[in-house]
Amino acid sequence: MTAPLTLKETVKAYGLMAKKSLGQNFLLDQNITDKIIRMSLIKQGLQDLNGKNILEIGPGPGGLTRAVLAQQPAHLTVVELDERCIDIMQNLKDNTPTDMDIVRFDALKFDIASFAHKPVQIVSNLPYHISVPLLIKWIHEIKDIEAMTLMFQTEVAERITAAPQSKAYGRLSVLVQLVCQVDKLLHLNPECFVPAPKVCSTVLLFKPLQDAVSQDVLRQVEYITGLAFSARRKMIRQSLKSIPDLEIMAGKIGIALTSRAEEITPQQYLALAAMMLEKNKF
Repeated sequence: MTAPLTLKETVKAYGLMAKKSLGQNFLLDQNITDKIIRMSLIKQGLQDLNGKNILEIGPGPGGLTRAVLAQQPAHLTVVELDERCIDIMQNLKDNTPTDMDIVRFDALKFDIASFAHKPVQIVSNLPYHISVPLLIKWIHEIKDIEAMTLMFQTEVAERITAAPQSKAYGRLSVLVQLVCQVDKLLHLNPECFVPAPKVCSTVLLFKPLQDAVSQDVLRQVEYITGLAFSARRKMIRQSLKSIPDLEIMAGKIGIALTSRAEEITPQQYLALAAMMLEKNKF
């Protein structure tokens, strides 16, 4: 077993230039990647990753991968589409005692329900262009997920964590906050990446809430928030007018028909969705 290449040596050895088509912006400062994992562990109350199953999406040159391996997880699976990065992962696998799998696959099609190593912690410097679809996908697979340490462009992170009656609050805020507690871990400037993106980035930690929302109810929330936030300037008497008995149900949970989408809390959307499902049973 030989010493693995450093991040900078890796990029040079493999001629690794980020591909815009894959949304790649590489984080090559090992001090930063180590800090991301360390802060996630502290927030989770963990000393290391011993006994944990880790799934990393889009490892690129392996900065976060190295930080994960240093914390001695029970198992690490990396999912990557870029063949150049597959070769880099193989080099890391050949030089670690950790049980590690390398999967060349589209992360949007990766089924966590059929994943052998569960529950799983997901770690990723997410490609910007698929970050929201991936997060929504994982929200629906949350029963098999223990935690997620994910990097987003800051504008998306602000939407995820936004409170009601704020400009950034929207459908994404509602769906995520009904399923997870979300903590901000780290803010990163564009200069931390190669190539430097035009936006800042934020690392978030997602921890599933103990009181799980059923998938039927969550899908109903998706439907309601889709209607409400697609016409967020309108009162819900207009945006949600297609919902039968809206006035009666809204009244029971304290929602005025003159409210607009951003004035309704996640818990109120949840209550409305549950009432709609119950009503449809009869």
